[in-house]
Amino acid sequence: MKILIYGINFWPEPTGTGKYTGEMAVWLAKRGHTVTAIAAPPHYPEWKVSPGYVRKKIFAEQHAGVQIYRVPCFVPNPDELNALNRIRMETTFSMNALKVWSRILASRSRFDIVIAVSPPLQVSLYPLIYSRFRAVPWVLHVQDLQVDAAIRLGLLKGRFARILYGIESYFLSRATRVSTITEAMRRRIIKKGVPERNTWLFPNWSDISFVRPLSRENNFRRAVGVRDDEILVMYAGNMGEKQGLELVLYAAERLKGEESIKFALIGSGAARSRLERLAKELRLSNVMFLPVQPWERLPEMLAAADIHLVVQRREAADLVMPSKLANILAAGRPSVVTADPSTALYQVLAEYNAGLVTPPGDVEAFVHAIKRLSDDFELRKQMGQNARAYAERYLDKEKILSGFEQRLVGLVKEARGG
Repeated sequence: MKILIYGINFWPEPTGTGKYTGEMAVWLAKRGHTVTAIAAPPHYPEWKVSPGYVRKKIFAEQHAGVQIYRVPCFVPNPDELNALNRIRMETTFSMNALKVWSRILASRSRFDIVIAVSPPLQVSLYPLIYSRFRAVPWVLHVQDLQVDAAIRLGLLKGRFARILYGIESYFLSRATRVSTITEAMRRRIIKKGVPERNTWLFPNWSDISFVRPLSRENNFRRAVGVRDDEILVMYAGNMGEKQGLELVLYAAERLKGEESIKFALIGSGAARSRLERLAKELRLSNVMFLPVQPWERLPEMLAAADIHLVVQRREAADLVMPSKLANILAAGRPSVVTADPSTALYQVLAEYNAGLVTPPGDVEAFVHAIKRLSDDFELRKQMGQNARAYAERYLDKEKILSGFEQRLVGLVKEARGG
């Protein structure tokens, strides 16, 4: 197949949507498909364009058999990451991408299928037009129900929110297929008016041969100064507003007297500077902030932690599935998760006994869960084994991508009348 992938985030971004979209593209190229991607320069999670990509014009590059067209766009400063600046970023990306799409529309050759990766919602426009003019199917892959989350978090209000909600419903209903990463999100998309037969479950995965259970006594743990007899509690991932990571700092404040418990917050994002200021105000000597780690250090970093944290605010918990969870499970480590019983997060952790779940925003329950796991080695061990078993059964990269490829092939055959 000739496959076109369109989305803002892409390789070499180390986390989130860009990581998964990049890995999907490379995997499909290795399977013998011709894969082209249109994406912005890498900028996430630092919200700063990576060195070597700061250019004003569109340019092309190759990566592992994938042809990539880089489209420049406005990237807001992390401290100015609000709804309007996000829309500005997405709009400049769409406007600049028009040049690439114009050439694609004018070309005599055509792609067999287009995959648009949302958010942002605007990525749906050109694939829809291309599908209409060239009679090819397109898949809208939803990593995050962005409009719903923004409304619940109070970032979008009133008439503007209703307009965006209507635009979202329009694009969802006109995609040939809509795929998303959790069953809860798929059900929500169906409630928005998409026929169930037109929806696919396409979860995020883990490379379970790369990320695997390793010894906690390793170079990463020693490098950050945590002793073998101490408990390392780790949050590794995006530090944005959806997470509500103040909860971690308030928990660390409650646990100041537990000298054996150390916290590490690893990553970057719009809320990091604010969180660092709060940690100073609270005088938290038991908390360290570390930058995003190189990909090759991921297995060792995850293994170094005794307890992982997966934190979401209640308003967004059923609208996103944190990508970090797949690798935590693959690493065979227990988690403390903030989620309500109706969410996919709760279902995974509670039903498979792979961690402890507390209500979002409940500091007392959160502290109690951390303390319970830190005091019980056997419970941590059993939950870690359960986590790994879940990853092997449901999160294997090869199984998930093979199933997605088969669906793409079937869709292309159907479009050709075969």
